[in-house]
Amino acid sequence: MNTIKSLILNQPKNKFTAAVLRAYSSSKYSYETLAVSVPKKNVYHVELNRPDKLNTFNLAMWNEIGQCFKALHKEPECRVIVLSGQGKLFSAGIDLKSLVGYFTQANEIEDPPRRGRFLYDWMKDCQASITTLEDCIKPVLSVVHGACIGAGINLTTAADVRYCTEDAWFQVKEVEVGLAADVGVLQRLPKIVGNTSVARELCFTARKFDAKEALQIGLVGKVLPDKESALKHALQVAEDIATKSPVAVQATKLNIIYSQDKTPKEGLEHIALINMLNHQGEDFTKSAIALATKGEKPDFEDY
Repeated sequence: MNTIKSLILNQPKNKFTAAVLRAYSSSKYSYETLAVSVPKKNVYHVELNRPDKLNTFNLAMWNEIGQCFKALHKEPECRVIVLSGQGKLFSAGIDLKSLVGYFTQANEIEDPPRRGRFLYDWMKDCQASITTLEDCIKPVLSVVHGACIGAGINLTTAADVRYCTEDAWFQVKEVEVGLAADVGVLQRLPKIVGNTSVARELCFTARKFDAKEALQIGLVGKVLPDKESALKHALQVAEDIATKSPVAVQATKLNIIYSQDKTPKEGLEHIALINMLNHQGEDFTKSAIALATKGEKPDFEDY
């Protein structure tokens, strides 16, 4: 397999071999609840793939989201990730059958401290799964169509960039099922929208809000007419990002995430420490020469 890959990589101008290479890359990532493809060079497309179950989160999906984004974090050929859902909607939230099964298991443990530890460990695993989108050094662009409920909105708030369709609607649903959301939306939504009053009202009431309001409050950056146009736009943006220096893009994400809960001074120190190395790299030199000479865009190595 390595020999085949080497032969393909030595023929970058050939469109057929480029398609074969994308197929080879995506075939490395096979999951029960996710579909992974490589529609453009260095752009990976991750789709929630339980359309018959409205892309609800069962145990396998919780596990595989974490596995997938950890793997793409380390994948040199992956520079940008587009996240979407197959079927008629993005996600209807948690699989209630799966949730009831977990609580049934917990209730079979008689001792409260041990029952509590079981529930705590489960919640921490689910939190870690969602957080892999932030921990992944590659930018994640989320495309929401139809409903985005509960676990779905928790997931999309962990993405770097969010787009949605005109028919999209959102709901922080957890209080309706007697729970406080515990996998990220309470922590991320207020920072994203920059208005704690709006964020708290949405979380306290569990009311649905549409694409127009999502754009108004800043949850999404753009509303597109339908899923096809939304994915087309996201892939165009992803392709553009993928042409930039992966060293620069990844350092940018790293510092943005780090600086979210830090002072400007701490954030500035962090990027100075990163760039004292990156400024010495070949990507900076290539980019500077291309800009100065108005030459062709540099072809950066995978990173």
